This record gives sequence, C-alpha cells and structure tokens, in this order.
Amino acid sequence: MLKPDWLRVKAPQRERIGAVADLLVDLKLNTVCQEASCPNIGECFAGGTATFLIMGPGCTRACPYCDIDFDKSVRALDPTEPERLGEAVARMGLSHVVITSVNRDDLDDGGASQFVACIAEVRRRSPGTTIELLIPDFCGNWQALAAVMEGAPEVLNHNIETVPRLYRQVRPQGMYGRSLELLQRVRHGWPRTYTKSGLMVGLGETDAEVVAVLGDLRAHWVDIVTIGQYLSPGPRHLQVQRFVTPGQFDGFKATGEEELGFLQVVSSPLTRSSYHAGEVQRLMRQHPR
Repeated sequence: MLKPDWLRVKAPQRERIGAVADLLVDLKLNTVCQEASCPNIGECFAGGTATFLIMGPGCTRACPYCDIDFDKSVRALDPTEPERLGEAVARMGLSHVVITSVNRDDLDDGGASQFVACIAEVRRRSPGTTIELLIPDFCGNWQALAAVMEGAPEVLNHNIETVPRLYRQVRPQGMYGRSLELLQRVRHGWPRTYTKSGLMVGLGETDAEVVAVLGDLRAHWVDIVTIGQYLSPGPRHLQVQRFVTPGQFDGFKATGEEELGFLQVVSSPLTRSSYHAGEVQRLMRQHPR
C-alpha cells in the first residue's frame, strides 16, 4: 500500500540531528525517537528535543506494531542511567522533558523505581524543567504506579494504543480496561497531574470505534489525547490497513475538543505520543491546577 502524499517527509539530515544524536551517544542514552523509528526525528532533534527511553533498549513485550527490540531476559537496572539522563536534560537546556520506557515485566515493580530516580535527577539538575512521563501499565501493579506518582510529574501519559476490538491482535499482553483504570487512578489520586493518552489509526479500526475510544478516555478523566497514523516498521510487523485522511484527523480533533471536552487533541497523520509535547506548558498556564 503506497503512502499518500501527506505522509511523505524528508529523511532527516545529519546536520539537523547531529548535535542531539552526538550528545546521546556521549551519555549512552536511548531515545524512542531512534528506537521506534519516529518519522519526526529530524524536526524534533533539530529543535533540541527528544523523548528519552529508559531501561532499554530491549522490551519484554513483543507487540507486533512496534519497532523496539524484544528481550525477555532478566536484566539489572543501570544505576547510572538517572544521572546521565539528568545531565542530558541540563546540557540540552530543556524546559520540558518526556521520559518513557520499554516494558520491563521482568522487574517486580516494572521499573517504577527507575522512573522515580530519573525524576529526582532531572529536578536536581534542572529544577525549572517540567516532566512528562509515558509509562507502561506495570501489569496492574498500583503500588508501583503510586511510587511513580509520588515523584509528582506534571504530565502522566499512558497510551491506549488502539480500539478494544483489536487489542488481542495489536497489543496481546495489554488490557484495554486496565489501561483505562490506570489513567483514572492517576487523575483521582493525583488531581494536579495532567493525564494524557494516545492511539494509532490505520490498523483496521473504524472512525466510529476511534470516537468511542475518545469517549472512554474522557469518561476516565483524560485531559490530552494524541492520534496519529500507524506506519508499519517492516514486513514482519502488522501492516497498514488504511490511510486516514487529514480531514478525518481534523474530525477527531473537533469531536474530542468541542464535543467531549478534552483540553487538547493533537490529531494529524504524523502525530506521535510526544510530538510537540512542550505545548503542554501552554495548557498548564491556561488551565492551572
């Protein structure tokens, strides 16, 4: 299936991504921008932003849409990673940072302690930087979730990814209801934190199913949603079933913001979970908590 014109982006040039890429190599850090083959890497790296991927690069889940390597082995956490991440944030002068992780189901707390340590190091080195976490579901370990939330991230993101009908195919180790519960627990337990979620389209869902997911997310008190076109990383991954038009993406945004009441819906073919994440600071000023 050929990509339509609205999905064609120029390959990132070395001079656009070089400084950030060199810093990441120097500090031995991973980014989801690189590991997940994000199409926006050139734009974000050129702007001095990145979404840091901790506890990786291998993931203990083998979701068939994802380009991150599968590794189910038991691995110790790197105690130097939080300090190196904090240094990277300081050296890049970030006003807003996104920290995500691979799934680490081999760990009792799913890696919650590493998130906490990373928050602490960023706050120590860059106290004015706002922090957004994009977390896994911790297999429903709500004590692990509470430990992370006690670090008081400004934004907590957990992606719903797809519609319930496709969960077994797209996200076989995930549970739609569990993800909704996680998001609701965050909002109820830590009401000052802004909650966020995202989903991909083009995997075989209908527009009506997307709108139904938006309704579920809003019913569970999610504030911000991202919606983007799924692009298959390769022949061994799930293939694209349809290309959603820019007009359809605009329709999702209008429904979410004007009818359902989300603070923001970022919806476009190239939108990804952390695309233009720094805009959340504007929302925080407009809707203070």
